[in-house]
Amino acid sequence: MDTATKSPVMLYTEQTPNPETLKFVTNRMLYKGTADFREEDLAKEWSPLATALFELPYVKGVYICNNFVTLTKEFNYKWETVMLQAKEFIKKYIEDAKPILNDGFAEAMEKLSAENDVGYQYSGEEAEIVKKIKELIETYVKPAVEMDGGNIEFKSFDKGIVTVILQGACSGCPSSTVTLKSGIEGMLKRMVPEVTEVVSEMG
Repeated sequence: MDTATKSPVMLYTEQTPNPETLKFVTNRMLYKGTADFREEDLAKEWSPLATALFELPYVKGVYICNNFVTLTKEFNYKWETVMLQAKEFIKKYIEDAKPILNDGFAEAMEKLSAENDVGYQYSGEEAEIVKKIKELIETYVKPAVEMDGGNIEFKSFDKGIVTVILQGACSGCPSSTVTLKSGIEGMLKRMVPEVTEVVSEMG
């Protein structure tokens, strides 16, 4: 195999607001989109990379997005003792060009999300409000949350209450509640007067 033409895989870590979660950033596009694995079963079905990572005793959650992997660790492990091993593991996995996600993942998740949306049919004025909320989340909230190694998805709007789903580093993060309340809720209330509150569910 001619390795001379391939640029080396670079990998560095970034802190996230969640102390249990670390972001491993690479110079390779791993997956255009978001893939959140909270449990091994879903990983085994869809992601060879996440499955391999779950075999490490300290890995509790794997989130793959664009050029980074965010790992959530078990409480009883310290990053300083496992970070280097995780970093080497991910680097080698990418260098070996092993598969990250199985084909059909995005479609399967879309179908799942569409099934979850059933029962949230918006009409008339409400549909307009929902469109506006979704656009604001996509434009302003998502990019900021992604920088922290997480993701946010709109789930529903009901009687003034917006429900969002937090994934990756944002899930279970102590500061995500603050971000949600002060940042996102504040912005949505200002831009969409019909919004009274923003609540979150873990994805």
